[in-house]
Amino acid sequence: MVWILPFPLLLCTLALSVLPAWADLKSCSEVRRLYISKGFNQNDAPNHEINGDHLKVCSQKHTCCSQAMEEKYTQQSKHDFKASVIEPCNNMQNIFASRYSKFDEFFKELLQNAENSLNDMFVRTYGRLYMQNSELFKDFFVELKKYYVGGNVNLEEMLNDFWARLLERMFRLVNPQYQFTDEYLECVSKYTDQLKPFGDVPRKLKLQVTRAFVAARTFAQGLSVARDVINKVSSVNPTPQCVKAMLKMTYCPYCSGLITVKPCNNYCLNVMRGCLANPGDLDAEWNNFIDAMLMVAERLEGPFNIETVMDPIDVKISDAIMNMQENSMQVSQKVFQGCGQPKPLPPGRPARSVSESNFNIRFRSYSPEERPTTAAGTSLDRLVSDVKEKLKTAKKFWSSLPGSICKNNWTTGSNEDDCWNGSEKSRYLYAVIGNGLASQLNNPDVQVDITKPDMVIRRQIMALRIMTNKMKSAYNGNDVNFVDISDESSGEGSGSGCDPEKCNNEFEFNATDKVETRKKTIVLKEETPSSSACTKSVSLLVFIPSLLFLVRQWR
Repeated sequence: MVWILPFPLLLCTLALSVLPAWADLKSCSEVRRLYISKGFNQNDAPNHEINGDHLKVCSQKHTCCSQAMEEKYTQQSKHDFKASVIEPCNNMQNIFASRYSKFDEFFKELLQNAENSLNDMFVRTYGRLYMQNSELFKDFFVELKKYYVGGNVNLEEMLNDFWARLLERMFRLVNPQYQFTDEYLECVSKYTDQLKPFGDVPRKLKLQVTRAFVAARTFAQGLSVARDVINKVSSVNPTPQCVKAMLKMTYCPYCSGLITVKPCNNYCLNVMRGCLANPGDLDAEWNNFIDAMLMVAERLEGPFNIETVMDPIDVKISDAIMNMQENSMQVSQKVFQGCGQPKPLPPGRPARSVSESNFNIRFRSYSPEERPTTAAGTSLDRLVSDVKEKLKTAKKFWSSLPGSICKNNWTTGSNEDDCWNGSEKSRYLYAVIGNGLASQLNNPDVQVDITKPDMVIRRQIMALRIMTNKMKSAYNGNDVNFVDISDESSGEGSGSGCDPEKCNNEFEFNATDKVETRKKTIVLKEETPSSSACTKSVSLLVFIPSLLFLVRQWR
């Protein structure tokens, strides 16, 4: 006999038969709650564990994650990684950016204050005589400002030009009874170094200004380069392999229901070092760069202090003018012997001389207690002291970045015996690999193609290397250019071919001798196409070997 059960009773029987299977599945309510809290669609999240065959990265056993959840968590992993890198990089970038802004403001205001001080003192002291020649001093400060902001200015040539032009003006004033042609004055100015009409002031000031401005400009550029390097590195996108490793480390434990378990510290280190393999290669060049910055900072605090050079520059120039006046008779006699006797002024033509002005007044320097804050509400010593402390903390920034990211975002307080190791809640057994691209060959958690270095990172390494070389040159008192060409500065100068200290040429020449036009502005205007092409060819010949040298160094 066949018993036929009523339909309602049949449903109850079937339900009881499957109840044990449902009872074995864990609830996904906490995982679902966290997923929804991130703004994702609640319909993606199951209430109980489901079969994980659909998952590509996380465990395919019973899981709390649907395919849609894994895809959303993949995108979230990419966002989380970028945010974790950008935060410490932004903090470091802001340090360099704020210090650069402060230094830049200080240097520019220092120059402006020095110009204003000179102008005020010279107007009070020399009156109309200074005002008639004020463009000479204005041009002097224009060239200094142009050099600081990166202009193509040769400081040594510019200073030589200033003293030569000043000598021309002064020579007229101390010899008011004569008339001088432009050719005659060029004859005078060409031999300024041999005449030494301003005493030892030009030589000392040239040394002080050159070293101080080179150090100041290079230091400011260094702060700017560091800021830009960090900005470019922090914006590099993670590779797909990195995103996959991040997903496995941060959200796959959720899929297993382990919402409170943190990644093992060593596991996180391997993941982050794999993801930051290319930035890790910055560390060696970055540390060299920081060391060079600290070296230049020491120079700024000591003999290359631009504040101690610019603050009393009006006094120094005034002293030079006094020396010219006191030695005017001897200087004039030597000039008359070498350039010839000038023609006297026609009768009845007025001539204004130095004696009619207050040129006998010497300026004095402030005593330390009288000197006010020079610029930007601070002093160079305070600025340098502050930035030195920040530079020391910036050392090894890139090699310590993976560890700091793990600690600040995922592993703080994790129990190394009871943490997420990438597959389960247990101890992580792999060794921690090193920083940098080459070390990632055996990374157990991130697949890294060590044969394909990131070109953005390589360019930043080169930028740091070039800037480090420039700072080393500045530390030694040598001028530097934007293109790093070693030893190029040693060839710069007047082109006389001998050391000024060792040149003992007698002051013997005739006014009839051909006197080359020495003013830079005139030379630039009158440059012929052939000479320009020649100059460019020579520059190219110098640049190519230097470029090849840098390439070899990089390799």
